[in-house]
Amino acid sequence: MANGQWYPPEWPDRIRALADGTLTPVSPKRAATVLLLKDTEAGPAVHMLRRRASMAFAGGAYAYPGGGVDPRDDDTRIRWAGPPRASWAERLGVDEAGAQAIVCAAVRETYEEAGVLLAGPDPDTVVGDTTGDDWEADRAALVAREQSFAEFLHRRGLVLRSDLLGAWARWITPEFESRRYDTWFFAAVLPEGQRTRNASTEADRTVWIRPAEAAAGYDRGELLMMPPTIAALRELLPYGTAAEALAAAAARDLTPVQATARLRDGEIVLSWPGHEEFTKHVPSSAAPADATGGGRA
Repeated sequence: MANGQWYPPEWPDRIRALADGTLTPVSPKRAATVLLLKDTEAGPAVHMLRRRASMAFAGGAYAYPGGGVDPRDDDTRIRWAGPPRASWAERLGVDEAGAQAIVCAAVRETYEEAGVLLAGPDPDTVVGDTTGDDWEADRAALVAREQSFAEFLHRRGLVLRSDLLGAWARWITPEFESRRYDTWFFAAVLPEGQRTRNASTEADRTVWIRPAEAAAGYDRGELLMMPPTIAALRELLPYGTAAEALAAAAARDLTPVQATARLRDGEIVLSWPGHEEFTKHVPSSAAPADATGGGRA
């Protein structure tokens, strides 16, 4: 394995099917994921989880807390702090309802998968310790979709702190993938008094790791990752503190990144615009011998 780039073995067949018109692309679902950061003596670290090897999608790969938008995430009853929904709509390139749903999904999924809640009793505060049986019961109810995030926040008298998030990037799963997501990446700093835990049933391990260390593990082929994951790690490298990274999010380009595939000289060339390191050359007639050592979005 040259590096830890995840590459499913069925991709060449699906790419060929898309090219000859026998594969109809599925519409991508909206999703959000969060680069949760904290400062250490050695510099900022990011919270990552390893997906269980049994998972059909990206099993064994390291990722960030995140998931799909819940249809109820646009509930207007949610008390909102930070930039208004109109500002978020302009930043994310969607309408106001969509912007709220995406931001809400980022906050909700971070709580569901990492136990960290970006909300507080008022627009200027954040909850402290979110551990304990009562919090866990609420978290489990959210995961099971037994209650909406709006209901959870309302019952606890909490305000969603959208100002604690910074939009970082946007990646769209390629057209030839069977599961497709239009995913907005956000940066956030771990609130004081809170701590992460492995609260996800999809992960078998979580770590706080410096971006340089994680990127080096990927380069050695020791840590499996999808292109958006490793791309975000490399983009975090210049920042000396978590706050610096969060502040930099405001100037980030959110032009969607989506892989494309084309036939050239008897092979499939798979590329991600603006990210040449992920380019893969796949034989057009057969899958590569070691599919897991190739590329993935």
